Amino acid sequence: MTQTAHPDSVLIVDFGSQVTQLIARRVREAGVYCEIVPFQSAEEGFHRLQPKAVILSGSPASTVDEGSPRAPQIIFDSGLPVFGICYGQQTMCMQLGGKVESGHHREFGRAFLDVDRDCQLFEGLWSSGSRHQVWMSHGDRVTALPDGFEVVATSSNAPYAFIADEKRKYYGVQFHPEVVHTPDGAKLIGNFIHNIAGIKGDWSMSAYRQKAVEQIRAQVGDKRVICALSGGVDSSVAALLIHEAVGDQLTCILVDHGLMRKDEAAGVVAMFREHYNLHLLHVDAADRFIGELEGVSDPETKRKIIGRLFIETFEEEARKLGGADFLGQGTLYPDVIESVSFTGGPSVTIKSHHNVGGLPERMKMQLVEPLRELFKDEVRALGRELGLPDSFIGRHPFPGPGLAIRCPGGITREKLEILREADAIYLDEIRKAGLYDAIWQAFAVLLPVQTVGVMGDGRTYEFVCALRAVTSVDGMTADFYHYDMEFLGRAATRIINEVRGINRVVYDVTSKPPGTIEWE
Repeated sequence: MTQTAHPDSVLIVDFGSQVTQLIARRVREAGVYCEIVPFQSAEEGFHRLQPKAVILSGSPASTVDEGSPRAPQIIFDSGLPVFGICYGQQTMCMQLGGKVESGHHREFGRAFLDVDRDCQLFEGLWSSGSRHQVWMSHGDRVTALPDGFEVVATSSNAPYAFIADEKRKYYGVQFHPEVVHTPDGAKLIGNFIHNIAGIKGDWSMSAYRQKAVEQIRAQVGDKRVICALSGGVDSSVAALLIHEAVGDQLTCILVDHGLMRKDEAAGVVAMFREHYNLHLLHVDAADRFIGELEGVSDPETKRKIIGRLFIETFEEEARKLGGADFLGQGTLYPDVIESVSFTGGPSVTIKSHHNVGGLPERMKMQLVEPLRELFKDEVRALGRELGLPDSFIGRHPFPGPGLAIRCPGGITREKLEILREADAIYLDEIRKAGLYDAIWQAFAVLLPVQTVGVMGDGRTYEFVCALRAVTSVDGMTADFYHYDMEFLGRAATRIINEVRGINRVVYDVTSKPPGTIEWE
């Protein structure tokens, strides 16, 4: 059994909560290494990791149901500090001799916690008699405490909202400290890690990098890896990490479908070939893609054509290389099957996601996904650690179908060129104004509408260009960016003057929902 490289670590036992990964995020933000293991293999994980503290996650299950998940007894026999969250609190109570019941008032959403007495976990944060906002999501609740525990805080529907056995360093909360809607939640987790468990916060992204490299080497051995490189931050960081691990065993393939932004493919190729000495194949498949897309106006049909052709092109290139055993992907945690515990816990499947639609199944390849435990901002931090330039690290998201879904209606080569030029000018103006990093995503859209204009003494009849810019945290919701009119006027004037084919510019002020960020 391999020993962990991290002497000071936290084990998170996953009972299938949809937000277990957020617990890991908070622990990592506190500078401490942690691993999530499903409850079924928690005992093995405990022996392997030899943690200094344990956190028990929430769950969609009910502790009162027969066969519902439990924490391995070794955790309670070890004498280590334990922090139980929601279901974690309930199973801890049941396993230590307390009682949990269903059928009481449920609590979902914002609640207020009244602190009844001081507790070591509250040090520097909360004090007796204070009131704090938390986020609840539970149906069952603790109704009798195990020996040694006392109530330290309550909410209106959770008389055992925060319990503690200070002697054994056991803490249980009915709310979710890991979510942003519990404002002090991250600090509570930090207090548990640093003050209660005595773990120093010295883990860093360089440590994650080292561990990821070791894991890739162990997984791949001497076999060949191919990686689809798009030039976005996720695939770029994944490629660099895999390359650091296995060197020449990696071949990256950039499928240029003719739907990328201006000079993008050339920029990506130059950076990776010149600065990172990476084996990169640049496949110019523009004719193939645009040939099939020309005249197609239905957005879903466009996406399906692009997805199918990407797979076909990628497969052909892989065959030319003599095949490979592994496929490298820049899959992140939010991309992984939505709300399924990525470690294989019992959470409910909400939506499936495949990064490169259907490739692994068709090509009988194993996946190498070194970023699947990370969020976007963590990937960017890892990119900096790997020496990626800021121009790549901070890039706005760019969808796989590219300009095809920013050109509503039938696609032609001419329309794509017009859009590419307009988009480049718009992004240039955003950068000049110092707004690029303040905006989550920005792009131009070429509308299937022509309007009458006047240029000089002549009449024009050309396309309308719509500009889009949004602010967002995760892309799930978004608000339109509130430009000043001077900026919009400047960008519009440049586009109309410099791009032949556009004589009118409009700005999209739709939020998500009800709109989407992209137009198609």
